[in-house]
Amino acid sequence: MEDKKKNETRQSTMQNRMENMNGQKPKTISIVISVYNEEKALHEFYREATPVFEALPWNYELIFVNDGSADASGQILAELAAADPRVRVINFSRNFGHEAAMLAGLDHSSGEGIVCMDADLQHPPECVAQIIEKFEEGYEVINMVRTKNKSAGFIKNLTSAFYKFLNKISDVKLENNASDFFALTANAAQVLKTNYREKVRFLRGYVQNIGFNRTTIEYEARARVAGESKYSIRKLFKFSINTILCFSDLPLKLGIYSGIIVGFLGLLVMLETIYEWAVKGTPNGYATIVVLLCFMFAMLFVIVGIIGEYIAILFTELKDRPIYIVHDTKGFPEKES
Repeated sequence: MEDKKKNETRQSTMQNRMENMNGQKPKTISIVISVYNEEKALHEFYREATPVFEALPWNYELIFVNDGSADASGQILAELAAADPRVRVINFSRNFGHEAAMLAGLDHSSGEGIVCMDADLQHPPECVAQIIEKFEEGYEVINMVRTKNKSAGFIKNLTSAFYKFLNKISDVKLENNASDFFALTANAAQVLKTNYREKVRFLRGYVQNIGFNRTTIEYEARARVAGESKYSIRKLFKFSINTILCFSDLPLKLGIYSGIIVGFLGLLVMLETIYEWAVKGTPNGYATIVVLLCFMFAMLFVIVGIIGEYIAILFTELKDRPIYIVHDTKGFPEKES
């Protein structure tokens, strides 16, 4: 019965594709999945997502990017690639981070449309059909906006607040609750692949910043099918700092603003001192001086630290080390292996 259902699904898929071909070769959508220690989720993702993708009007390829997983993820992906010719695998030499994995998937994709998503099924595979509809309507950049997250906790809520804060201090306005679930046409992706190669980057921000004909699709994030989030509070804090520095020069202007504030406070202290001298005869300025010194030195160290962060980013870009290193690939045509 199961084989019969699979055959019926394939026949229906082929019929839909033939109806949409109009004598032309069917288009392909590349689905990029970032993988880091997802051994518990990979089989479930493949089992649930494959029938959904087979029903699409476009052909598809699954590009799994193994971001230096320390568990059995690499072995599972090798088995999937050996069993399914539509599965491609990119193995990194070590862990380079989620954004590097997505960029590697973009670099190795061959479809007319590209979708980036996670392997934990929080990004519903069913949304890919909606994405293709938007592509066929002429949209080139599609932001997936999360309306609800069944596994959302303090960190996810903090992320939403961060978007609002970033929009306040940056000239670039980002969609609230946008995620690493997004889609691009090959033309739009080419811009990211050639012009946005920073070593310190915020890819989902770049996707919303490159222009093109853009739209959004709302979705409800599921609970993780297995495992835990790979973003700790420390990693999110570092990621947030880098994002702010990439999209805003306001921190560099804090020196000017703090100078104005300290100057105003100094004027108030001077007036207060004159008042005490006029009324009491002998002003007591010891506590005031200590407070002002502590405040000014604190502001000074903060500003120096911010400048140091910008210099660190410049130094990273100047070294121009690779964003990622590919150890090996599986399932790609000979010319890409």
